[in-house]
Amino acid sequence: MEKAIIGKKVGMSQIFDADGKVIPVTVIEAGPCVVVQKKTAEKDGYEAVQLGYEDVPERKLTKPEKGHLDKAGVSPKKHLKEFKLKKAAEMNVGDVVKADTFAEGDHVDVTGISKGHGYAGVVKRHGAHTLKATHGTGPVARHAGSMGSGTDPSRIFKGKIGAGHMGVDQVTIMNLDVVKVDPELNMIVVRGAIPGPKGGLVTVRSTAKTIIEKKGDAGISANPQKASARVNPQKASARR
Repeated sequence: MEKAIIGKKVGMSQIFDADGKVIPVTVIEAGPCVVVQKKTAEKDGYEAVQLGYEDVPERKLTKPEKGHLDKAGVSPKKHLKEFKLKKAAEMNVGDVVKADTFAEGDHVDVTGISKGHGYAGVVKRHGAHTLKATHGTGPVARHAGSMGSGTDPSRIFKGKIGAGHMGVDQVTIMNLDVVKVDPELNMIVVRGAIPGPKGGLVTVRSTAKTIIEKKGDAGISANPQKASARVNPQKASARR
């Protein structure tokens, strides 16, 4: 089932699995979210739901925002996000989406806004090479250098790497698996890192990737013509 929720990045930590292996995880404070609006195929041409997250004082909303939430009978919310879900038709305005919507073992895509790094040069922003630091290079070791021809085309093509504002981009990390869910603390713990600073807004939804279940080991073939069946008795692995 396709699922989605809005939350905040709490920070990174690590936990141990049943085998004693360390798992790097990110803790997300997810929900509770309220269904504020429902889009239908008959009226809007597609099916989706709009979720509201985090209560906010009424004075911080504009009149259109307040009217939109009052129409749904929902308390003032700071963040509104729309999700196209396959089973959106089964959800209704006013329904509450909590962290326990997800379960341990689910695979999710997490979207957030990456950390800002201010104005950065090509070395930091794009990983460009520096010039040698000796033998007359001069104070241009970290400069961008020549950009292209002067006569033709006499301009810089769009997309050329250069210095500029680094970060504050929407980034999606795909196919992270849910390690733990705590409905009492509204907590979802996912394996690995997610974009954004601590306290940054993130959205968690079922992954768009196709999950391929791992099969068992191939084992040793019974066919003597195959290499896997030709066991060398001189090898330590064959001596039992």
